[in-house]
Amino acid sequence: MTITTTTHLNFRGTARQALEFYASVFGGEVTLATYGDFGMPAGVPGADKIVFGKLVSPDGIRLLAYDIPGHDDADAAATAGTTRRENGATLTDRTFFQSLQADSLDELTRYWTALAEGAEIIEPLAASVWSPGFGMLTDRFGVTWVLDVQA
Repeated sequence: MTITTTTHLNFRGTARQALEFYASVFGGEVTLATYGDFGMPAGVPGADKIVFGKLVSPDGIRLLAYDIPGHDDADAAATAGTTRRENGATLTDRTFFQSLQADSLDELTRYWTALAEGAEIIEPLAASVWSPGFGMLTDRFGVTWVLDVQA
């Protein structure tokens, strides 16, 4: 038996844009279904929002995304909370971070560079005690990513 876990991200009206962005970062196929596709009348506000979105990349990255009904706020801070590094510690009110580990610094740097576009850098990508590359950022959609090279 094989079990797969997939991160399910909730957005306030930006799920489509987020999945398209993540596809540009990681490659892969995006599948989208709107509330309208599932029967919501076309004229109702939010009928064009995403009720089911999925990205599956060739490298095994899988993300699901969803627009929270009744919320249409592109401000990532509305759902992201805050995260910062202070005196070597991560201080946050977030309930989770998305971890991305690569086999090499070159591979990790490609992902870092793409995710960093429009992001808030929490910890710049650099060598650390446990890894030749570690960094943390909150992307433009409010998802906090922890990236490192596997030891």
